Formats: sequence, C-alpha cells, structure tokens
Amino acid sequence: QVHLLESGGGAVEAGGSLRLSCTSSGSNLRLNPMGWYRQAPGKERELVADIWADGRINYRESVKGRFTIARGNGKNTLFLQMNNLKPEDTAVYYCNGQWSVHNYWGPGTQVTVSS
Repeated sequence: QVHLLESGGGAVEAGGSLRLSCTSSGSNLRLNPMGWYRQAPGKERELVADIWADGRINYRESVKGRFTIARGNGKNTLFLQMNNLKPEDTAVYYCNGQWSVHNYWGPGTQVTVSS
C-alpha cells in the first residue's frame, strides 16, 4: 500500500505562484505514471499534468506554459510549480500514482486564486 500526501496549497491572488509537493510512505513500489489532478466545486476531477518513467509529460491545455510537473529524487516524490495562477485554477489538487491496476490518491490540497 502506498500513501500519498500533498502540501503547498493556499490562497493567492491572480498572477501569483504556488508549488505543490507530493510525498509518499508505505510500500516502495515505484509508481508510474504520477500526476496531478484537480476538482473544482460542482465539476468532475480532471487531469492537470502527468509524468511517465520514459520521460513523457502531458499537460492540460489550459495550464501549458504556466505549470511545470517534475519528479523529485525521492521515490514517488512529485512537484507541481504553478505560475501566473488564474481564478479558474481554483480547486482541490490531488496527487495520483499508478502501479499495475492500482490507483493511489492523496487526500488533496486546496488552491484558491482570487481575482
């Protein structure tokens, strides 16, 4: 079992920046891919960005050029640098990791962007 935990959320004004972190505990499985998802009130959870062991990175169109995903040196450590934040980025952000058919999620961290 892998436990993921996000940190770094908060409240910022439009144009500001935040850096989200995700750390893991429990099993030493190397999760692949890992990614960030978000869910705004009344909306479905959506992929923000993911990163694969072979180097592939995917970004949601609306965050391209503003967000950067990266894996850390620690096993199953993940970051999301978010710049030029917009009110529409307001959501709970979740860290996700996959291994075989298993999907692991963190409890989420709130990001609120005011105009």
